[in-house]
This record gives sequence, C-alpha cells and structure tokens, in this order.
Amino acid sequence: MAVPDYTDVTESKAHSHNPSAQQNVEKNNDPALNMANEHTHTHLHHTAQAERGRDETEFSKGTTYEDSNIPSQDPHDQTLHQRHLPAGPGPKLPAAVADTEKGNFSPDNRSDEDPRTHTFSTFYIKYRIYFHLFIWLFFTSWWIAGLILHGRKDPIGSRTGWLKPFLLWLVITLRMMFFYVPITVVTKPMHFVWNNTAVRIVSFVPDKLKIPAGATIVVGVLLIGGFASPESVDNTRDNRAVSLFGLAVIIFVMWATSKHRKAIKWHTVIVGMLVQFIIALFVLRSGAGYSIFSFVSELARDLLGFANQGTSFLTAPSVPKLGWFLVGVLPAIIFFVAFVQLLYYWGTLQWFIQKFAVFFFWSMRVSGAEAVVAAASPFIGQGESAMLIKPFVAHLTQAELHQIMTSGFATIAGSVLVAYISLGVNGQALISSCVMSIPASLAISKLRYPETEETLTTGRCVIPDDDEHRAANSLHAFANGAWLGLKIAGMILATLLCIIAFLGLADGLLTWWGRYLNINDPPLTVELIVGYICYPIAFLLGVPRNGDLLKVGQLIGTKLILNEFVAYTNLQTDPAYADLSPRSRLIATYALCGFANIGSLGTQIGVLSQISPGRSGDVSRLAVSALIAGALSTLTSASIAGLLVTDQTAYTSPSTAS
Repeated sequence: MAVPDYTDVTESKAHSHNPSAQQNVEKNNDPALNMANEHTHTHLHHTAQAERGRDETEFSKGTTYEDSNIPSQDPHDQTLHQRHLPAGPGPKLPAAVADTEKGNFSPDNRSDEDPRTHTFSTFYIKYRIYFHLFIWLFFTSWWIAGLILHGRKDPIGSRTGWLKPFLLWLVITLRMMFFYVPITVVTKPMHFVWNNTAVRIVSFVPDKLKIPAGATIVVGVLLIGGFASPESVDNTRDNRAVSLFGLAVIIFVMWATSKHRKAIKWHTVIVGMLVQFIIALFVLRSGAGYSIFSFVSELARDLLGFANQGTSFLTAPSVPKLGWFLVGVLPAIIFFVAFVQLLYYWGTLQWFIQKFAVFFFWSMRVSGAEAVVAAASPFIGQGESAMLIKPFVAHLTQAELHQIMTSGFATIAGSVLVAYISLGVNGQALISSCVMSIPASLAISKLRYPETEETLTTGRCVIPDDDEHRAANSLHAFANGAWLGLKIAGMILATLLCIIAFLGLADGLLTWWGRYLNINDPPLTVELIVGYICYPIAFLLGVPRNGDLLKVGQLIGTKLILNEFVAYTNLQTDPAYADLSPRSRLIATYALCGFANIGSLGTQIGVLSQISPGRSGDVSRLAVSALIAGALSTLTSASIAGLLVTDQTAYTSPSTAS
C-alpha cells in the first residue's frame, strides 16, 4: 500500500506548537495523527502578540458601560456581545469574529439576531418613538379630561384632586422624555446653580471649620424643625426632647465603638442625618409629602385586592375575607414579587434605583457599590440588592461589605411591605421609614466602620447587566417572578411556623420555671425578658412614660430576637397592645421596620457567601456589627418620627387614603 506524500501540506500555525510530536507523526506515517490534516482557525483566546509567540498580558475591556483607561487591545480578542452595549460613549466591540468550533460567524454570513428577539420586539424597537408618543398622548388626554370632569367637584389643592393624577402623568412624561433627551439637560443646570451658590459659600469657610459648621447647621435644623410646631396629645416638647436625646445617644454609641474613629468621614454622617431629617420633614409635616406617600401606600393596598381575585378563583370568594395569614398575606407576596420581576425586566426598576443611587453617591460621597445597594434595599430586599453588584462583591473593601449588610438590615423589602399593610400597619409610616433608612444606614455604618482602603467603584455608579439570568420576554419574567414569589412565601410560611412554635415552647418552659419563683403576674416569658432589656431603648425613642415603655420594649425585643413579622402581628392583633397611645404605636411602627434580627443574619451571610465564596470569612466577621448598625439605623428613623409627627393618629390607622 502506497503511503501518501504530506510534504506539500501547509502546517497549521494554531496547532503546531510541538515539533517533536510532529517528527514522531512523520516517522510513523500515520495520517490520523498528522497535525497538518487538522482544521485551521484563529485562536480567539489569544491576542495577536500571542499568536506571534510573544508572552504579553492583555486586559479585558468592555465589561461595563463606562469609558475605560485600559489600553486598546487586539480586535480579535473580543466577544460576541456588542449588541448588549448601549448606544453612546463607551467601549465598542467588533462587528464579528470567527469561531469554527461553533460554526462560522464571519462578517459575511453571521446573523446579528438575538434568539430572545421576536417579531413584535423588533417592530417595537424600530418604531418605539411612535409607541411612546401614543402612550404619552393617551395619559395626557386622560389627565386633562379628569381635570375638566372633576375639577369643580374636587377643587384643585385638595388631597384627592389634581395631585395624584398629575404625579402619575409626570412620572410617565419624564420616563418617555429621557428615552430621547439626555438627563444632562437637567443635571447640568442643577450643577451650575449648585456650584455657583452652595459651593461658593462653603469655599469661604476655612477647612478646619467646615465640619463643625455643618454639624451646627444640622443641629439647628433639628431643633427648629422639632420644637417649632405646637404640642398635641402625648406629643409634648418634653417627649420630643427625649427623642432628640435618643438620636444623640445612638450617634455617640456608634462613634465610641467605631472601628477607626480617626478615619470617620463626618461629611457622610452629617449629610446622611440631614437628608434623613429632610425626608421625614417632607413626609410627616407637608401636605404634598403626605399625599404622595398616601398615593404610594394606596397603590400597595390595591395590589392586595388583585391578589385576592386570584385567591378567590383558586378557592372561593369568601376565603380572602377569613382574615387568615395563609390566604390573605402570602398570595399578595407572590403576586408582588412577580410584578417586581416584570418591572425589572422592563428596566423600570433599575432606572429608579440608579437615580436614587446617583443622588446618594453624589451627596454623601460613598462608593458606587454602596450607593446602589442602599438605594435598592427598600425595593427588592437584602439578598436581591446585593446581586445587583455581583461582579464587584469579590473586590469590596471591609467597610463596603459592612455597609452593604447594614443597608439590608436597616430596611424591609417591597415583597413584605404589602404583607404588613395587609395586617393593618399604616402604609405611609412603612414607606417613609424605608426611604428614611437609606441615608441613615449610610451614616451609621460609616460611623461604626469607616473606610480606610481604596474602593474599586469610587467615582462611578454602575448597575451591571445580568444577561446570564435575563428572561426571554415579559411572560418569562412574570413566570420566573411567580416562582420566586412562591419560594419567598414558602420560606416566610415555614419560618413563621417554626419561630412561633419555638417561641411557645420557650414561653412554656420559662413560665413553668418562673412559677416556682412566684413569678406569675405577669408570667415569665421571652417577651417579658426582652421587654426589660429593651426598656431603655423605648425610653430613648421618646415613648410616653404612661405604661407603654415596657410594651414597646417588648415589641422591639421580639423584632430583634425573632423577626419583624411576629412583632407586627403582635402589635396589630394581640389585645395586650390594643391600648397603646397613638405616639407609642407610631414610634413602634417605625422602630420595627427593618430586617435586623438573628434570622436575617444567616440570610445575609448565606447570600454574600454564595455570591463570593472567597469573602465568606470577611462577611461572617462583619455580620454582627452590621446587624447592630442596621438596627440602630432603623431606630434613628423612629426617633426622628417621634420628633416631627404632630398628627399621630393619621400615621397609626391602617388606612389613610382619601
């Protein structure tokens, strides 16, 4: 048998790296082992220098939507994801590359079609300006028609008149406008005014006096805002003074126990407390703030009604009226989580989160990762908010990890907010507490654990895209949200069942043990013990000294030891708390509005350890400190609420919507 001659075959550059192997092949005359017979292709994972035999390190480019200072690299060392990059300035990837391992994707025959893209999506993208114009004209016509038809019946200026429809129209108008107009048309004039007013005034103040002057201004604002209003029942200036004193004690304790007292950035602390107070002042003292948060609370309550329709279909129309937690609260959580996932797929939620984050990033001088998580925590919860910065978690500093966990502990998620509203807790108080806790968590965390390292996200605020888990379409996103909501509802159900059962066991043992010591009235229980432990906390928050201190202390202790679900349930349904004064109930509502409890400690450690297993040791070391800081952040909101609220009954009734 004749042996073929391979001397004229061109040798492959990509695979002829081993000369000795090639000589053995030629010696044995085995065509199957002759590397010259293998296919030839460009090695996509090497740069042009590596193909020429040069051993140089190249850095990735295009992993974020921002301009990079990393040197340009060979165009063949790019990816196929150019279609995911937004228009405008930033890194651009090549139109096509070739990969013969997965088929030929050369510039001549590669299709740019995304497998997730469908006919309607393509049509919408091509003509979206007309879709947006139609939506804007529709809502504008609706708003004008409402003014004409109901203007006389509902005079302008009333809480049920023009404000709520106008807010909805304004949000839609701004969102449509910023699809085509850069937001710099608003931010540039704002920066110009700010730089030529406040910045110029501050420049005349010596550097050594800037922090003391800022602290003096904040204290003055607190005093004037807290004590200028007239007194009401239980809302005396004495009780307000106690609330202000409690706020000062919390700040002092955080400073005294700080990890690095000399490294504290007082600008972040001062601005955080000022922003928290201004938000509370707007919500609790102004008619516009009251109406806005009443509107948001009303929308949240309406979601419960829609969930009840699904419950009625699956069971019977009478079932939602039973008042059971199983059929009255959990279905609302499932529906709300699915709705949030839909908003996230549309990009609406990210848009709002990023605007919040940019404000806190600019005003409080925190890193971009900290600003994003702090702004997202009240909307999507402690675990999901950390997922927003998943690419950065492995590179976070110790202070950033502490802050991220503190933000999660200081607020509650939107998924459980509707559950508390369904229990009868006032919606305005819950929503305003969540928003107030954003700057509070930043300020308190930076007191307890100030930054001493260089952060990776200093100077930028980015929410990376998660294409790996992106839904194919809206229906897919909604279905994924329903499944996620079912898991969350199941976790809540199982957790509450076990915690309440274990609490009953502990109370039974303590009552039996205390009976032999003649502790019978009241019996010795877990609530009684934590109530006395948290008695000083209730006093410092400004709870009236009329017998409510122990009860509010019990609620706070229950929230810290068990969770806020049990505490809110006791507040709304336990006859022992039915006679709480409006001021005590208001302060308790704000003080319980956070995830800071022992159970959430495990959740935070688990989520962050899964995102970045290499940081699990750091997370575990910082978790307890972040838990304390998150709990105290929530308590500062309760102190400020006790300092500002005059119409206490408006924020303690279950429904205040017009």
